[in-house]
Amino acid sequence: MSFTSLGLNSALLHAVAEQGYAAPTAIQRAAIPAILQGRDVHAAAHTGSGKTAAFALPILQYLSVATPSARSPLALVLVPTRELAAQVGDVFRVFARSMAHPIKIVIASGGVSINPQMLAMRGSIHIVIATPGRLLDLVDHNALQLSAIKTLVLDEADRMLDLGFADELNRILGLLPEKRQSLLFSATFPDAIKSLTAQLLHDPIVIRPEQHSESRPAITQRAIHIDKDKRTPLLRHLLQSEGWPRTLVFVATKYATEHVADKLRRNHINAAALHGELSQGARTQALSAFKAGELQVLVATDLAGRGIDIEHLPAVVNYDLPRSTDDYVHRIGRTARAGASGIVVNFISADCEPHFRLIEKRQQLRITREQLAGFEPNSVVPMPIDRHGGIKGKRKSKKDKLREALAVADQSVPLPDRPSAAPASSFIWPTKPTRNDDTSK
Repeated sequence: MSFTSLGLNSALLHAVAEQGYAAPTAIQRAAIPAILQGRDVHAAAHTGSGKTAAFALPILQYLSVATPSARSPLALVLVPTRELAAQVGDVFRVFARSMAHPIKIVIASGGVSINPQMLAMRGSIHIVIATPGRLLDLVDHNALQLSAIKTLVLDEADRMLDLGFADELNRILGLLPEKRQSLLFSATFPDAIKSLTAQLLHDPIVIRPEQHSESRPAITQRAIHIDKDKRTPLLRHLLQSEGWPRTLVFVATKYATEHVADKLRRNHINAAALHGELSQGARTQALSAFKAGELQVLVATDLAGRGIDIEHLPAVVNYDLPRSTDDYVHRIGRTARAGASGIVVNFISADCEPHFRLIEKRQQLRITREQLAGFEPNSVVPMPIDRHGGIKGKRKSKKDKLREALAVADQSVPLPDRPSAAPASSFIWPTKPTRNDDTSK
């Protein structure tokens, strides 16, 4: 199938050809005709599968014959991070260059002054690409109205909910006209996404990645047992022995990004940190340098785990495992994009082994554990514990469990730490998640 069979006009077909797109990806084949028909769409796609073009092209086709009003855009794209807002905006602008009439695209995200964005809202606007918080700031300043929106896109919707944007999304939805087209793109499907889908979409066409196995990325995954204090020397060893020209390294905290990047630089490896406390200018500079090949290593928090498109990235290293099993999918999806292959290396310390087993179970994986010569761990990986008592009807007694625990102790195999039970009166219901790492302000 070619792009000509999807119903796109000649200007957009010319833009697609200029960008070297030979044939539509699976999600583009499924989504573009449905969006052109005005249908609501709920799409899940592997990262790097071309989903931004899947909604950008049909939206631009609609806008080619539409006339916007002042401060009232016709299309709204909501994204969770500043970096993704800029990236989506670039895709729209590249395709819009071939349009017969100019298409005004405004990007609105935090980390920079709101004043230039307010000025950009003057006159007719076709598309606004925004993070939720900054969009509401513009509405509160009376710089923007949402009453004329014809098409709404929630890109990386699951990430927006993870970052605590649920209240902002609800408020934005209340400002939009009821009669509109809504497109929701997410890579995972937690219960919160299912509730949002029921609220947002009307008789949607659902696109699932498992329907298109040819679009699944070719990722080789490794798991190396290593003590925590040996992770940085192992990382240096892999960078030298594997010869990866660029490597994205994920760590758990903002402090760790600076710490690991500094140690790499001291060993003459060109590395930089990327995290949410950097200024927007510093974040943009680090990411641009990495994309351009000026940096060999980018050490990042999960800020870089969603939606960031880095072409020809050969390797991802999970220096720290992600807290969420869903985030594992997004981290490894930074490599093997657009049909390329890639490798993911996971550092597994003894206390992280149970969590990695959970990731494997949730993602239906089984990755062989490795030990590299010179980096063998001193700590023993804890043995798996059957917490459900085995086969129904043959559950272990308390005495049996105690005997097994004593046997394990005799073998000098440490049991995983288990928090002591709190009294019933001390339990506190979890509060609404706060935005972490990336804020829209």
